[in-house]
Amino acid sequence: MALIVFLLAYLIRRRLDNANHLSSDALWRLWFKWGSRSRPGKEEAAGPALILLLLPVVIAAVIEFELSTLGVWGLLYPLQLVVLVLMMGTPGWRSLMTDYSEAWSRGDMQAAWHHVRDQLPARERGDALSPEAMHLSLSRALMLAVFNRFFLVAFWFVIGGMAGAILARGLVALEEQWPQAPARPAFARMARWLAWLPSRLLCLTFGLAGDLAGWLRVARRVLSHPGLTTGDALMASANGALTGYALDPDRFRTLHADDWLEFGGRSAEAIRDLLNRSMLVWLCGLALMVISGVI
Repeated sequence: MALIVFLLAYLIRRRLDNANHLSSDALWRLWFKWGSRSRPGKEEAAGPALILLLLPVVIAAVIEFELSTLGVWGLLYPLQLVVLVLMMGTPGWRSLMTDYSEAWSRGDMQAAWHHVRDQLPARERGDALSPEAMHLSLSRALMLAVFNRFFLVAFWFVIGGMAGAILARGLVALEEQWPQAPARPAFARMARWLAWLPSRLLCLTFGLAGDLAGWLRVARRVLSHPGLTTGDALMASANGALTGYALDPDRFRTLHADDWLEFGGRSAEAIRDLLNRSMLVWLCGLALMVISGVI
């Protein structure tokens, strides 16, 4: 039943994302308002944030345990569906990437930058950023957003049920949105630990969902360096799995100068397709686990 629940949640979430509805970021921001104040000198304290995160995690774990023990599946499955829909989602990215690709196709790199600057890391938002660097930074941000809000949630939902999904998504939310900025690096480290295994699994999935021969050329370097950040691992693996230099703008511009204005749209579409195919691989893997009785 876990497969059906997740599949329904995924389909519902995709429709909501296409309509730009129900952002989980807004829900977490509202919840974290309880931590908007701290005593002077205590801004780096992680305790209050972890208490706010663990509260819904523990509640979800208790509810799931009690309902499963009582065999009240008619309440448990709809509740899991709601939780997954709330924890997943990247609303706004579809329209953002469409506007970005259109601006790129016109050669208006300034407009393209204006569309996506809020999604770029703070240190990379300068208007002097080259088109190549801007696109790689945006591609990294896109993959991290989809990973954190779909694949990470899916992995920990299978492992730990509703509590696992809330914990994984909540740590990412703390890293991005906790009101006391000095505490965020600690949450980033926690989120990185929680993301290590599912991110490496997604890196392996890229080889199945993309160009296996190209992926094999980079797989050893990625998988043999456990210290790579989630973003670096995903970018390197995706670069090997994608054809047509979709994540190598310098090489593309050298070999296909006449098609340079099409690069932004082509690359964005290639990344989306790779991530969609990777989710399909995960769903097939989950189905096999259900059939074999593993879960």
